[in-house]
Amino acid sequence: MALSRRTILLSGAALGAAGAAAGLPVAAAASPGPLRRDPFTLGVASGDPDHDGFVLWTRLAPEPLAEDGLGGMPSRVVPVAWEVAADESFRHVVRRGVRLARPESAHSVHVELDGLLPGREYFYRFRAERWLSPVGRTRTAPAPWLMPSALAMGFVSCSQYEHGYFTAYRRLAETEPELILHLGDYQYEYAKDTYNVPGGNPRDHEGPETRTLANYRQRHAQYKTDTDLQAAHAVAPWVVVFDDHEVENNWADEVPEAPDPDFLARRAAAFQAYYENMPLRRTSIPRGIDMQLYRRVRWGRLATFHMLDTRQYRDDQACGDGYKSCADASDPARSITGAAQEAWLLDGFRRSEARWDLLGQQVFFAQRDNNSGPLTVTSMDAWDGYVASRDRITRGWVAAGVRNPVVLTGDVHAHWASDLKLDYADPTSRTVGSELVCSSITSTGDGADSPTGSHPWLAFNPHLRFQNNLRGYVRTTITPRDLTANFDVLPYVSRPDAPAYTRATFVIEDRVPGLNLTYDRPPAAARTAAPGVDQGRQTVEAETVRP
Repeated sequence: MALSRRTILLSGAALGAAGAAAGLPVAAAASPGPLRRDPFTLGVASGDPDHDGFVLWTRLAPEPLAEDGLGGMPSRVVPVAWEVAADESFRHVVRRGVRLARPESAHSVHVELDGLLPGREYFYRFRAERWLSPVGRTRTAPAPWLMPSALAMGFVSCSQYEHGYFTAYRRLAETEPELILHLGDYQYEYAKDTYNVPGGNPRDHEGPETRTLANYRQRHAQYKTDTDLQAAHAVAPWVVVFDDHEVENNWADEVPEAPDPDFLARRAAAFQAYYENMPLRRTSIPRGIDMQLYRRVRWGRLATFHMLDTRQYRDDQACGDGYKSCADASDPARSITGAAQEAWLLDGFRRSEARWDLLGQQVFFAQRDNNSGPLTVTSMDAWDGYVASRDRITRGWVAAGVRNPVVLTGDVHAHWASDLKLDYADPTSRTVGSELVCSSITSTGDGADSPTGSHPWLAFNPHLRFQNNLRGYVRTTITPRDLTANFDVLPYVSRPDAPAYTRATFVIEDRVPGLNLTYDRPPAAARTAAPGVDQGRQTVEAETVRP
């Protein structure tokens, strides 16, 4: 009897039938000594969908928190069988094969598939010896020449394991998106009792601050054991980019946050572990301290996602980092992307035939001044610290006639929404794009709600349209006519199983750059819901609010 999709994808349970009985290839062990415990403790994942394929991922780790980072696996090659089916009961298997999980890659498995049908849902699973993995759902992108009617896409960032429970991942999974973007800070580098929230951290990291390959492997494994994160990976393909904490806080190219003679070795170790633990294509296999991460994912003629890397090629933060009024931030020679990536992006704008061009990237794009006086005081770690770089890219999409440019951002641990300008000093200048910023999954703890428009910075940054300091994610529905962005939040993350609800909704209309607020749920309304009720599943009639 076929299990329901919700049972398969959200319970974390493996399929009940034995692999051989289900028709999965049975691969003999490479050497004596069977795996005595379930090696699929880290779940399964898929990513980087194309119109004819995607990447499948898993990693074997019967003891995921082992200090050596090897997950309790024997030092031998383990054959891992995989299969892809058109149905969740695996009656219609379309592809199957065997990959070798090797000790030197922490027994991770990447299966890069092509030749599948476009715009289709598929299910997948793995088998290692007698052990069967959970089942994942994924999909191919539509054919390049087709205009899909809609895409349900969610994006997330900043999941600090110690700061709370990953319930937001599960709530996003329950909405069954077709695509998930992770915009950085998938894991954090700190040792226990180093980065604390008020009242104390609900959970602790295992191991020291991550500096070696073993450290990073162990830390990724600890995050991957979280069943809420596993549910989000299993429900849809992911497209991932890293930010700073996958290595260390606020690093910039070859410059660490504080002097460190071993930083390049640390960066290489972090990149290796990142690849081993993410559903990335072979084009992203690290080569020492280098890793190709910027790339494009196309969703038919509806959307092109330009995924950026704003860490690996950037100049060091100006004026010593932090919030500063800094003349050097406007130096035309400074870049946050590096010259090659900038040229690649501008060329992508000129060649684009998509209805929507979305930049998936890490740090705040719009100007965000924190000073009400005559000085402009901004974050040197964001695009504000690289003003000329931002200006070249913004003018690049305007010159190319990009139909609907939208920047998607993480990093700042709060929801924000912004209109994008060519001249932020002139509030009357025309709007040329939009920025949507997702809050954190857990980073900085519970946070707090506040009335829309009450954040003090909005008064002297009129292009900033929305801010909210609860944890959560952004759900979007992209159609040929408009892009709808729902800013979903959780009232708490310091304990598990919080409900989720939509705090505000913005719509961007085709060929009309800028944000239209269509739904705003005031804090008092949010507090009336009974604890434990999944507010995100309630039907709330939207009210029109004039910007």
